[in-house]
Amino acid sequence: MLVLRLLNVVAPAYFLFISLVTFVLQIFVFIPSMFRDPSTTSLFSPALLHGALFLFLSANALGNYVLVIQSSPEDLGKDLNLGKGAEVADWLDGSRSPGSALPSTHFCRLCARVTQRHDHHCFFTGNCIGSRNMRNFIMFCLYTSLACLDSLVAGMAYISDTLSMSFADPLAFLTLLPHSISQFFSGTLLSSEMFVILMLYLWLGIGLACAGFCCHQMLLVLRGQTRYQVRKGMVVRARPWRDNLQEVFGKKWLLGLLIPVQNVESSCRRQKEK
Repeated sequence: MLVLRLLNVVAPAYFLFISLVTFVLQIFVFIPSMFRDPSTTSLFSPALLHGALFLFLSANALGNYVLVIQSSPEDLGKDLNLGKGAEVADWLDGSRSPGSALPSTHFCRLCARVTQRHDHHCFFTGNCIGSRNMRNFIMFCLYTSLACLDSLVAGMAYISDTLSMSFADPLAFLTLLPHSISQFFSGTLLSSEMFVILMLYLWLGIGLACAGFCCHQMLLVLRGQTRYQVRKGMVVRARPWRDNLQEVFGKKWLLGLLIPVQNVESSCRRQKEK
């Protein structure tokens, strides 16, 4: 448990540090290097277009990240007067009152609360993912993967221009790291260039991981399931996939794709059901 609590602190700090490093590299290294191209007009220069795209992706990723933390799942233990710690765990296991546990209800020991429609505990946000913040979590994964892809492309363009190399060959990216390490220790590669090359592979890994999380969560949403239900083998009532999407994204789903906002419609609907 101590390791999990430590991970709950280290993972958000790691994400914020990587976000800060990415922002600094984009604004102060990659974008200024794009202004060196004299063949483009100042209004539609690649630097301005890329800068606007990167700021849009970053604002959505960080905005949804904050909303995931703010829109915490409800603590059902307070409403049901269940107590804390082992008592709540016994209630969920059914040892105190058999059959009283609500469907898809889970007690998170890290958050110390009982939540319904529990999906999983995200260490990078230090928060549980449930019905209230599922949409923001999916949007966070989507825009983080797109921001990493954008940084990867910009970084490859910067390295290609700085080292006068081409990535036309697919093997060029695979062999870039071992060649760069040998050149760095031989003194022919600057430490700043080596750092950018390491960040390329980090952006690739984070982007693929976030894209995988996003696709997996969307598949579960379409099925009307959560990760917790799948892990526990719970059977869910079959519903049309459109109803499942509307429950998570709401009717104004297009607004959530463009700007980070809370799903107000779903919150109002849950309050009426209560």
